[in-house]
Amino acid sequence: MPRVWEVPVHDSTRVRDVRVAARDAAGRALLPEERVAAAELVATELATNLLKHAGGGRVLLDLVVPAAPSYGDDLLRLVQIVAIDHGPGIADVETALMDGFSTRDSLGAGLGTCRRTSDGFGLHSVPGKGTVAMARIGPRTDRPGTGPYPPRVPVRAGGVNVPLAGGEFSGDAWTCVRTADRVTLMLADGLGHGPQAARASSAATHALHQAAHLPPDELLRRMHTALRETRGAAVAVAQLDVSAGQLYFAGVGNAGARLRRGDTWHGLVSRPGIVGAHLPTHLHQHREDWTPDSLLVLHSDGLPSRWSPGAATGGPPLLDPAVVAASIMRDASSSARPVRDDTAVAVLSPSPPDRSS
Repeated sequence: MPRVWEVPVHDSTRVRDVRVAARDAAGRALLPEERVAAAELVATELATNLLKHAGGGRVLLDLVVPAAPSYGDDLLRLVQIVAIDHGPGIADVETALMDGFSTRDSLGAGLGTCRRTSDGFGLHSVPGKGTVAMARIGPRTDRPGTGPYPPRVPVRAGGVNVPLAGGEFSGDAWTCVRTADRVTLMLADGLGHGPQAARASSAATHALHQAAHLPPDELLRRMHTALRETRGAAVAVAQLDVSAGQLYFAGVGNAGARLRRGDTWHGLVSRPGIVGAHLPTHLHQHREDWTPDSLLVLHSDGLPSRWSPGAATGGPPLLDPAVVAASIMRDASSSARPVRDDTAVAVLSPSPPDRSS
């Protein structure tokens, strides 16, 4: 089961905790030592920024798949570091991202250096609402894709996963897999929370990687068999046929899904049931057009059902989907609405035209 780290940062002692978590995560991702050091550097800078500019916040660390799925990436894991705050925001984002711009008493790295050091970096800030900064650290090896299809597809996937009450394991999981010209995004919410819920969602992830060539309804049937010895899970599966511009969706349980085309959002409905325990006889599979301005959000029920899309979902096309996911989660939370479950949000979005990866 994958480990997930959530570190509240409200004083300088927690910056060390973030650095230790980054080293642990990088070790579990089997990164070479120089990339372990890079993960520690970036994590420390992002945590320090929380204290200096926002009065505190939290850092989420997770092992994730690459944002732009390619062949041979199934076993590749990157360390994702996300810093989230409800602070005053950054007035001048472009200046903050310049090399040489650094916070006082930090390592002197600055966000610009963090961006260059990372395999993926994103930043979104709204004055008065806060900032989300995200970095992914991988092995920095260029492995060309194989097979008859192009190594890259014009979509990216990203997400965040937060365990209940700072637990070591989240009962939620998300992943994205590429097969031929199809990209499949899945989110699973294991019943309850803790290690047993994580075991169920991990089984769903493994089943997807074993049979990602199947359509969503057939994938859910495969997962149902794979999860029979677990608590079971709510599962949402979305599969994009890139060449046809068609999105197929099927879900069971209370995992949520929303699709945006242009300025219009609409929900994709899942069937009642539990994968691994009570699977509906008929699994309805939605088919939707996928356009250059489409955006898909899958989420567990840790996110309020009436969440608002927020500024990040309509932000600049360069915005990383993991940043969008973290912004959705941040904007849906408040001290008046305590979280009572694990929370995962996963996003599929088009890649900007000028991206090669």
